[in-house]
Amino acid sequence: MKPSFPRSARIVRTTALLAAAVVVLAPAAPATATGAGAPGAPAPGAPLRVATFNIHAGAGQDGILDLDRTAQAVRDLDADVVGLQEVDVHWGARSDFVDEARALAEKLGMRVFFAPVYDLDPAAGGGERRQYGVAVLSRYPVLGAENHEITRLSTQTSDPVPAPAPGFAEVTVDVKGAHVHVYSTHLDHRADPSVREAQVADMLEVLAADRGPKILVGDFNAGATAPELAPLWQKLRDADPAGGGTYPAADPAKRIDLVTVSRDITVTGAEAVPTEASDHRPVVTDLRIPLRGR
Repeated sequence: MKPSFPRSARIVRTTALLAAAVVVLAPAAPATATGAGAPGAPAPGAPLRVATFNIHAGAGQDGILDLDRTAQAVRDLDADVVGLQEVDVHWGARSDFVDEARALAEKLGMRVFFAPVYDLDPAAGGGERRQYGVAVLSRYPVLGAENHEITRLSTQTSDPVPAPAPGFAEVTVDVKGAHVHVYSTHLDHRADPSVREAQVADMLEVLAADRGPKILVGDFNAGATAPELAPLWQKLRDADPAGGGTYPAADPAKRIDLVTVSRDITVTGAEAVPTEASDHRPVVTDLRIPLRGR
């Protein structure tokens, strides 16, 4: 929900990140979306099971770092594509300086794209750069990936100024010939909605530049009915409008972790899943993707 990290130097989005940040591993076979609770015959189109999960840097409700537990929680979702938030890459002692994006991809046999919000110098000479951000895991081939800038506000200064900064991930996934754009985001946590309002506008600008089916997932730090999220619903749909709370995981009082989809995507099932692996509950959805999408 609320990250607490040192201030980062701004990094510029570049498609060169694709070669360095997309790890292609031997993928598992794509899961079949059963559409739990969906009546009647399956909707036309390709099945795709998508989830969002704020992993709290691998620490569970007990505060203990256990990336195997995190991986098992993701595995239990049986999702084809998973948007992750609060992902550490060589960040610090709290996550043993592990590259969590790569480690989870290896444990799960999935491809991964990591989009850092923060990109800091190593803690010691000769070490790896310290990064924190969002990621996307995929069982399907990843055709392209970008780390987009959106408006952000530093948490490490007494007089922060909103400014563009990276950490809005986009991957284009090939789902049986349909090219689906999947975005993972983590919006500002403050009570003042103005930064989230700007972030929503920035994200919609990115989405408008893409054609074909779109799926935006993440920790929005606001409920679906919040005024600052209202512009989203002109272009997207909430995949689980009647869903249960997601934060805090032990006894959710808020539904701030959302899966949203473009109107050409059919939702056949959705669920917020209890977990002890994080302070957020993941949300998993069963979708049908139009095969005409490119």
